[in-house]
Amino acid sequence: MKRVFLFITLFFIFPCYGYTSDNTTRLDEIVISATREAELQKDVPQTINVVKEGEIKSVKPSHPQEIMDRIPGVWVGVTAGEGHMTAIRQPLTTNPVYLYLEDGIPIRSTGFFNHNALYEMNIPQAERIEVMKGPATALYGSDAIGGTINVITKRPSLTPDVELNTEAGSFGWYRFLGSASNTFGTDGLRFDLNISHKDGFRDRTGYDRQSASLRYDKTIGASVSLKTVISFHDIDQKTGGTSTLTKTDYENRPSYNYQTFDFRKVKAFRYSTDIGIELNKDSVLSFIPYVRYNRMDLLPGWGIFKSGTKYYGYDSTTEFYSLGLMSKYRVDLPTLKTRLITGVDIDYSPGSYYERRIQAFKTGDQYTSYTYVTDTTNNYDFNAIFTGVSPYIQTETTPVEKLKITAGARYDILSYDYTTNLAANANRPDDTDRSFSHLSPKIGLTYDFLKELNAFVSYKNTFRAPSATDLFKGSSGTASTAVSLKPIKADSFEAGLRGNAGDIFTYDATLYYMEKRDDIVNYSPITNVTLRQNAGKTTHEGVEIGFGVKPLRELELSTSYSYAEHKYDEYVVSKTLNYNGNEIPLAPRTIVNTRLMYRPCFLNGGGFELEWVKLGDYWMDNENTAKYSGHDLFNFRANYKINKNWTLYARVLNIFDKLYAEQASKSGTDQPYYAPGEPRTFFAGLTYNFGGGK
Repeated sequence: MKRVFLFITLFFIFPCYGYTSDNTTRLDEIVISATREAELQKDVPQTINVVKEGEIKSVKPSHPQEIMDRIPGVWVGVTAGEGHMTAIRQPLTTNPVYLYLEDGIPIRSTGFFNHNALYEMNIPQAERIEVMKGPATALYGSDAIGGTINVITKRPSLTPDVELNTEAGSFGWYRFLGSASNTFGTDGLRFDLNISHKDGFRDRTGYDRQSASLRYDKTIGASVSLKTVISFHDIDQKTGGTSTLTKTDYENRPSYNYQTFDFRKVKAFRYSTDIGIELNKDSVLSFIPYVRYNRMDLLPGWGIFKSGTKYYGYDSTTEFYSLGLMSKYRVDLPTLKTRLITGVDIDYSPGSYYERRIQAFKTGDQYTSYTYVTDTTNNYDFNAIFTGVSPYIQTETTPVEKLKITAGARYDILSYDYTTNLAANANRPDDTDRSFSHLSPKIGLTYDFLKELNAFVSYKNTFRAPSATDLFKGSSGTASTAVSLKPIKADSFEAGLRGNAGDIFTYDATLYYMEKRDDIVNYSPITNVTLRQNAGKTTHEGVEIGFGVKPLRELELSTSYSYAEHKYDEYVVSKTLNYNGNEIPLAPRTIVNTRLMYRPCFLNGGGFELEWVKLGDYWMDNENTAKYSGHDLFNFRANYKINKNWTLYARVLNIFDKLYAEQASKSGTDQPYYAPGEPRTFFAGLTYNFGGGK
C-alpha cells in the first residue's frame, strides 16, 4: 500500500516536460474580433471568449455544440446534422440576433440570415473561435445583438505539413479531415478538406457534408500583405432532428419520427482577399473585397400544420449572392496616446425566395407523402435586392496610465428593392422598396488595477433590421402587413472583472443588462389572423463566470457558469391576452459546463477529460404553464500520442445514456412536445501528422 501511495505521489509531483496548456484565458491573450486586428484582451471593454486550436483539436467536435457549450453563457442546441439554434444572452432562438463571421467577414448578408450558419464553416479545422458577447453593431452592423461568433481559418505553416484524420462512431458516423500546408518564400498555401456522414439515431436525421477551403497568404515587400480564402460547403441533411414527439413517444421510442419526407440542402461558396497596406509605422490601410453565393432548398417537417381536416406544409428555395467591400484605416497618434479606426462596409446582395404549398398525407401518426397544391394563392415567388452602406469610426485613448477609453459609432443605411413574380394577391405584397437607417454608438473603458487584474464597463446601442422573409413572407392571414416592420433596437450595459494568478488560476466574471424595443411579435386581432408587428419589449440580464484552476502541471479544472433571466416586459397577443411579465420560453436560468483534464506523462502529451454539462429548467411556453426540468450530461474524452506522427483518440458522449431533450416546447393548449437528444454515443479516431510545420 505504501508503494502504491509513493508511486501516485511521485506521479503527480514530477511534471511532464514539454506540455503547455492551450485553453487558458489570460489578460495578455490576443483577440482579433474587437477591432478587426490583433489587440490585447485586457484592452477590450467587452467579454470575448477564445477557443484556441489546441482545445478544438482535443475536443474534435462532431457538432458545433460540443465546442461552443464550453463557453460561459453559450447554449447551442442540436437540430439535425450540424444544424443548430443558439442562445447567447438571449433565449434559444432561430431569430437573427447573432452575427456569424469567418475571418471577420459576415458569411451571410443581413437580408438572408439563417440560424444554422455554423455548419457553413469548417469548425474542426479552424485555428481559433472568438465569441463576442452582447452587441457588436458599432463595428459589424445589424444582427450583432446577442453575440458575434468569429471562426478564424488556420494560417499556412512555415514548413511542409500534412495531417490526415479519420474517425468513426455510433449511428453511422464517419468523418475524414485532411489538410496540407507549406510556405514557399513569401507565398503560403493551405488546403483543408472535411467529409462527414451520419445516419442519425432518429429516423430522418441523416447528414452528409463536403467542405473544402484554400487559403493563400502572401507578403509583398515589407508593407503589403494579402490573405485570400476560398471555401465551398455542400450539405445534404434531413430535418427530423427538430421533429418533436409527444411525451409518451419521447419516453418510449425517442428514435421515432413523425416525418418521412423532409430535407434541407445547402450550397455555400465564399471568396475574400484581405489586402493590408502598412503606410508607415503608425498607420495601416486595409481592403477586403468578397463574394458570397448561397442556395438552400428546404422542405421542413416542422412546417406542417393542420387546416380543417387537411395537413399542409411548404417546399422552398432561398438563393442569393453578394458582392461586398470592407475598408478600414487605422492610425496611431502617439503624442495623444490615441488610436483612430475608421472605415466603411458595402454589401450588395440580390436574392430570391420561392415557396410552393404542399398537402401532406398522414397514415397513423406519420406524414408519409405529399403533393403540390395546384392553387397558387398560398405560394411565394419574389426577388429582393439588399444593399447596405455603413461607415463607422472608433477611437481608443489612454488619458492616464492604466485607463483606456474606447468610443465609436456606426451608421447603417440599408435598403430592399422587392419585386413579386406572382399575380396581384391580397395576401402578398406588391412591388415595393424599403429602407432603414440607424446610428449605433458605444462607449467603454478598461482599467488595470494590477498587472494581473483588469476591469471594464461599457454601454452599447444596437439594432437588427428585418430580414427579407420578415418583410415579404408574413405569417398566416394578411402577410402584406409585414412590409411595414421596423428594426428591433436594444441598449446593453456590461461590467466585468478578469485576471489570473500566474499560471495556476484564471478567471473572468461579467454582469450584463439588455433591453430590446420594437421586438417583432405575432398579434391576433381576430381569430385565425396573425399579424407580425413591432410590439414587443424584452429584458435580458445575467452573470457569466469562467475560471480555470491548474494545481499541477498535469491537472486542470475549468468551469463555465451563467445565470440569466429573460422576460417579456410587453407582449400583447390579442385584445384579451398578453404575456407581460412572463419569462421567455427556451431560456434556462442556469447553464454550467465543468471539465477536469488530466494529462499524465505516459500518454506522451495526450490526456483524459471528464466533462459535466448542466442545463437548468426553463419554461416551454409563453404562458409559463409548463416547464422542462433541465438535464445533466457527462462526457469523456481520451487521446494518446503513439509517436510524433500518430495520435489515437476516443470519446463517449452522454456516458450514462440519459434521456434528455434538445428542445422542449408547448403551444397554447397543446400538449408538450420534445425533441430527443442523442443517447450514449461512441467515437474513435486516428490522426497522422507529417511535418508539424508552424
